[in-house]
Amino acid sequence: MTDLLLSVKNLRVELATHREVVHAVEDVSFDLGAGQTLGIVGESGCGKSMLLRAILGLLPRGGRVTGGQVIFQGTDLLSLNNQQRRDVRGRSIGMIFQEPMTALNPVMHVGDQIAEGPIAHLGYTKKAGRQRAVELMQQVGIPDARRRFRAYPSELSGGMRQRVMIAIALACEPQLLLCDEPTTALDVTIQDQILKLLLHLQESTGVSMIFVTHDLAVVSQMCQSLAVMYAAELVEFGLVASVLPDPTHPYTLGLLRAVPDFDKVKAMLDPIPGIPPSLVDPPEGCRFRPRCEFAQEDCATGDFPLQFTEEGRASSCIHQVLCRNAAHADPVIGSRAAH
Repeated sequence: MTDLLLSVKNLRVELATHREVVHAVEDVSFDLGAGQTLGIVGESGCGKSMLLRAILGLLPRGGRVTGGQVIFQGTDLLSLNNQQRRDVRGRSIGMIFQEPMTALNPVMHVGDQIAEGPIAHLGYTKKAGRQRAVELMQQVGIPDARRRFRAYPSELSGGMRQRVMIAIALACEPQLLLCDEPTTALDVTIQDQILKLLLHLQESTGVSMIFVTHDLAVVSQMCQSLAVMYAAELVEFGLVASVLPDPTHPYTLGLLRAVPDFDKVKAMLDPIPGIPPSLVDPPEGCRFRPRCEFAQEDCATGDFPLQFTEEGRASSCIHQVLCRNAAHADPVIGSRAAH
């Protein structure tokens, strides 16, 4: 059995503005084993990035955790003070941000930014930290690393900047790597290189990963488990090999139907109708109900927490039999399952 590394329990996050309060993450729970990769998917604004930032303790101004636990290696990170959280951040948990151009310091050499972690957390001297940075740049595939050590972020391509971000995240050999859509701004060729690099690094270091993405193909390539978020809530959870061919929540089914199938020529894709609800004043009952083809009267009121099965799968849908029947009858879902 895989050792438990991270356990998120009933996590709630709010973002307060001068006018309103946004319920960004609502009662989210999941476990992650050592050496495993969890994919988190969902539409923009559903709470994926806020979930990662809450784990790391990097919520934006106005953001606060209002409930739950984030237990990492037996310690609740939410119970730590700021200094203790900083000791964990970077040393035991690293993060690859979505856009490296905004995450990197524009007036600091990229090599020195990589060296910061080992110097601050591992007690390296400045010389040893710089040597470690060069080694990491070589490890993540940056050619001519000694020369590029003194480059500024603006002097590197998008793919090279992302490799620098990966090197920074791995500099202190963390046990957990949080990846917030790390390939979104890259072209397809560079994206494939970065994904293969992350897979190789995981195999060689044993680091666990949480991978936030919009791309189900990336989930299929990178992850063992999948969590589907909708309107700040977790609506489905399970092994990728089980969820993708056999979704038990209508939202997951809708995401799969919306993926282009290049084996078949179609005039139109199959989008999910409607728009997500406001997270300032979420509707009662199932939040996906206004957009769901299987909605019934009993979906309009009450709470819909995840219901776990003996196989470790979970869904918040109370009519998942209808969803599974529709998925099994859909030739697009069937063809993907066959592949």
